[in-house]
Amino acid sequence: MYDDKIVIQDDDGVVNPSHYRTDDIECIHAIEAMMTPEEFAGYLRGNVIKYIWRYDKKHRDDLELARKDLDKAQWFLHRLMHLRIKMWGVGGAGPD
Repeated sequence: MYDDKIVIQDDDGVVNPSHYRTDDIECIHAIEAMMTPEEFAGYLRGNVIKYIWRYDKKHRDDLELARKDLDKAQWFLHRLMHLRIKMWGVGGAGPD
């Protein structure tokens, strides 16, 4: 399973926030378990696009909140990269 702590520290509100966890189950892990790897890759990609799209619109006057959206985009992108490596192998080519 993907190590969420690789990218960003736990205490920044980006990785493992308590409102995305019930007991020992993290929401992202439940979502991944319900999808095929291809579907989950699309979910991750959509979140990357969403956070990059909105960071300078939603938080125009708050640089710290804008940065947090970019941190979230980075977290989803790194997770997508790890998923693709797992799917295709290190240095492997994708289906394209």
